Amino acid sequence: MIDDSPQLLTIGQLARRTGLTVRTIRYWSDEGVLHPVTRSDGGYRLYDAESVARLELIRTLRELGLGLDDVRKVLAGERDVAAVAAAHVAALDAQIRVLRLNRAVLSTVAKRKSSTEEMALMNKLARLSATERKRIMDEFAEEMLHGLDSVDPAIQERMRGMSAGLPDDPTPEQVDAWVELAELLQDPEFKRRMRQAAEYNAADRTPEDRAGASMQFLKKLVVVAGDAVRAGVDPASPEADAALRELLGPDADRAAVLDRLLTTMDHKVARYRELLTVLKGAPAQPAHRPEFAWVLAALRAHPAG
Repeated sequence: MIDDSPQLLTIGQLARRTGLTVRTIRYWSDEGVLHPVTRSDGGYRLYDAESVARLELIRTLRELGLGLDDVRKVLAGERDVAAVAAAHVAALDAQIRVLRLNRAVLSTVAKRKSSTEEMALMNKLARLSATERKRIMDEFAEEMLHGLDSVDPAIQERMRGMSAGLPDDPTPEQVDAWVELAELLQDPEFKRRMRQAAEYNAADRTPEDRAGASMQFLKKLVVVAGDAVRAGVDPASPEADAALRELLGPDADRAAVLDRLLTTMDHKVARYRELLTVLKGAPAQPAHRPEFAWVLAALRAHPAG
């Protein structure tokens, strides 16, 4: 007579069949995610072939990071496995962002050979929420523009729109840039320079000036000075004086222009713009240092028009 009863397996046999340890199977059974089919006369738990398949599913869900409570609900049909998977994808994404941020901070610490205090500050700054980073940038813009309604609207819009922060997946360079920028925004000398540049802009504008006129001037400066640099024009020469008249007009206060350019060309102000570019992941913009240096030299050589 053929025995049609299903073959029953002890925990030891189930462990050998699945490659899991006896301890793991017993723990999952104690937690209620794997139920024995019956018990032997001696009280030992016994399982069948369906238990093997269930155990494989439990192992898969656990390897994907699901907790036992979620595993229990999926197996009981209380939660859809797709919904559970989606929730865990979101959780894993958050963990990955944290790990990448940790890696970026540590890479920056190693590169800068930071002290313990510097590392703590870097970590704190890097972990500021996007809202907190935006608040820091917005407060800085408001402080620089407060009471200066006549500043070129294009510059106001650009400054208020520069709420740069770390992206979700920052590179070590972006972490380094954000830390340096956050430190720079607390620098009294830098803030004085930026405020002075804003005050100059407000003082120079007339009601007839169109939005963006200040930036148009800088573009013209780069073109005129660039042509002079490429042509090898000596800043002290009469040709340079003629170029300044073309750029500034015949009645410009050249001493005032020199003061304004020295403020806007300050190395900290230039570094501020570079850091924002790094944070936005944008291509590096040319600094046009040769052109600005030529104009400064020409203004010093020809203080009067």
